[in-house]
Amino acid sequence: MDPVRNPYAPGAGQRPPELAGRDRQLDAFDIVLERVARGRPERSVMLTGLRGVGKTVLLNQLRSAARTRGWGTGKLEARPDQELRRPLTSALHMAIRSIAVAHRNPDQVDDFLGILKAFALRSTADKSMRERWNPGIDVPAVTGRADSGDIEIDLVELLMEAAQVVRDTGVGIAIFIDELQDLGPADISALCGACHELSQDTAPLIVVGAGLPHLPAVLSASKSYSERLFSYHRIDRLDRAAADHALLAPAEREEVKYTEEALAALYEKADGYPYFVQAYGKATWDAAAQSPIDAEDVAVAAPTAEEELAVGFFGSRYERATPAEREYMRAMADLAGDDGPVATASVASQLGRKPASLSPARDGLIKKGLIYSAERGTIGFTVPHFGRYLRGVQ
Repeated sequence: MDPVRNPYAPGAGQRPPELAGRDRQLDAFDIVLERVARGRPERSVMLTGLRGVGKTVLLNQLRSAARTRGWGTGKLEARPDQELRRPLTSALHMAIRSIAVAHRNPDQVDDFLGILKAFALRSTADKSMRERWNPGIDVPAVTGRADSGDIEIDLVELLMEAAQVVRDTGVGIAIFIDELQDLGPADISALCGACHELSQDTAPLIVVGAGLPHLPAVLSASKSYSERLFSYHRIDRLDRAAADHALLAPAEREEVKYTEEALAALYEKADGYPYFVQAYGKATWDAAAQSPIDAEDVAVAAPTAEEELAVGFFGSRYERATPAEREYMRAMADLAGDDGPVATASVASQLGRKPASLSPARDGLIKKGLIYSAERGTIGFTVPHFGRYLRGVQ
């Protein structure tokens, strides 16, 4: 098969040639957009799931849906070492700029940008740093709103002001936040509080977040009402029909077919995880001599796909861990035959250690996004099949 025509696209956040199995989430979001635009009450949206299930791809697709409807949108990726003010400023600035050209009251837009600039300049307590940093907003800062220095107060005021700018335009603002679980506790609390105020006011502004499976627990620990504040969508592996469609639709556009045995073999290898579907699909296409692609082609290509996953998907994460953290993960892998969550007490027993002595390694792995606290007293890998990989490299 011609590798130049290979339609498959394994990559971090890279949109696959066919976004299969996500119609329910896309349809639900269309309803959210329509309801908000009509002044109906609606909740912000949270996508949760393991790495490799396509959360970022779906987040980008939802943003595209909002932009198609004329909404102002902005996106940011949370990082554990960065407070929310600066990236949120950039995201909101982008959202407002996209609707400013057609806005009926340019002065109202400029007034909001002044508030946004004041909000941004509170991002550091160091006056000299504030003077050197320019958020790229070409209007004077407006003091007295969203600039108290208390992120919980400021974020509520800022987002309510942003919503007011678009309230009578027939559209809204949507802020998309990837890796939401990496926000600091103060920022998480402020975001929940702001979304609560927006919901109560039926304001035309929503937050769409994506994060690891423990994101609901992170939000709930911050504000007890967060369980009712957001609409949660768990993004999981694809079923057989959706995985087949993800492979077949792009191939058919290139006039290439698969045998049923090849599709069954590919599903067994990829286990329905979208990233793996693309990785095995790409390797199989390159290995196949002609159409239809058959099970033998899959068998020939599988080692190539697995080698690439071992280096780029699994190995790069493993290399970030310290020796103590690797020891902890290996113990998890030995216990989790199906790669499911395991009890922290069992990990300690496996290593012959007291649970408290393993806290630094466990906390370090959580901060690096390699494991997550599935529920109280349990821990799981954030990457599917990571336990299988670790058992293979010991």
